[in-house]
Amino acid sequence: MTVAGEYARHGALEERELAGPRMRAVAATIFGNSLEWFDFAAYAFFATTISGHFFPPGNDLVQLMNTFAAFGLGFIARPLGALFFGRLGDDRGRRLALLISMPLMGLGTLMIGLAPSYASIGIGAPLILLGARLLQGFSAGGEVGNAMAFLSEWAPSDRRGLYTGLQQCSALLGTLAGSGCAAIVNGLLSADALSSWGWRLPFLVGGLVVAPLGWLLRKAVDETPVFERPVGADPKAGAHPSPWTLGAKTVALCAAWVVSFYVYLIYLPSYLAKLTGASATTALWANTAGLATMMVTIPLAGMLSDRIGRRPPLLVATVLAIVLPFPIFSYLVGGPSSFGTFAVLIGAGALCGLFAGIIPATMSEMFPTAVRTTGVSVSFGLATAVFGGFAPFISTWLISLTGSKIAPAGYLLVAGFLSLATLLSVKETAYDDL
Repeated sequence: MTVAGEYARHGALEERELAGPRMRAVAATIFGNSLEWFDFAAYAFFATTISGHFFPPGNDLVQLMNTFAAFGLGFIARPLGALFFGRLGDDRGRRLALLISMPLMGLGTLMIGLAPSYASIGIGAPLILLGARLLQGFSAGGEVGNAMAFLSEWAPSDRRGLYTGLQQCSALLGTLAGSGCAAIVNGLLSADALSSWGWRLPFLVGGLVVAPLGWLLRKAVDETPVFERPVGADPKAGAHPSPWTLGAKTVALCAAWVVSFYVYLIYLPSYLAKLTGASATTALWANTAGLATMMVTIPLAGMLSDRIGRRPPLLVATVLAIVLPFPIFSYLVGGPSSFGTFAVLIGAGALCGLFAGIIPATMSEMFPTAVRTTGVSVSFGLATAVFGGFAPFISTWLISLTGSKIAPAGYLLVAGFLSLATLLSVKETAYDDL
């Protein structure tokens, strides 16, 4: 047998040996990640109810701004969690970091579900809420980068877009479950029952059932072969530019993605219910349809980027993120029909799916193994903290400041131009070795 033939045979044997552990690792990561993001997302979908429970009574818009400010504070903790869990993942392994992040998310979720209201304990209520959100944010900061690195390092070299996109797909599955749960609770319970105790159900389920199950699943998987390979075998170890430069580019590259997601698919249900007169149930079900569309689009976008590269489809998504916001918000403020609400959110889900199916692989491919989880975790954590986490608050503030209900479109436009300028300076990464 020739040397080439022997190499091919060895590679085929190695792939067969990795197939079983790879599938177990991917399944546990996807399922565990979806369970964790169910916990994290439930807060946003009960924002209007939470605003009346944890903050002093008064102006509804001010209450909602306080609730979204607490939502944004969870994202301030994400860079800290990203730094802590990123270094843990790079030093001790991706598996250990993922194993620790799950119970922390469960604890923060349970705190929200059990917290007394402002009417019961006064200022202590929002303080408990803020503490729970900070704990959730710290956990989520460690989840994203380690999950992306874990999947990219287990993936075959020609399927990294698909595999890393599954991290976002699973996060959307959890968010979709949170949105669907909110829609079901809103549809089945009376307004009094929902306000009194019904809103607590997703948080109690997340803390008492979801988090322990996710931890058990992750405990059974192996560390990635890329992380366990000998020191000095990393083809990107001497790559330039520096991780700091790569990190800055990653933050800017993510701007259009995270702002689009948090404005369209997190903030918009509350916006529609509060400012356009749309039915809260219709808005939530339309949002659920948008999240489902995004979840379907992600693996398709990942597979497309594996075939034609990351940059061409990312360019299309970024241009759409620039041209669509003002037409969308101009339509929504006119009082959209149920069909129009569904159409807008389904289209927004497809746009966000293009980003989410491609950028995770791009980020993982930009950083060397020794700093991959730290680089991806901190960069993405900063992007979500700076651009995404406060997007609902900023959108509400812009409306209050300008008196215009289409003001959030300006924030989307700025984020789109920042990402476009960055994308034009980033080289193709799809065909690089990890």
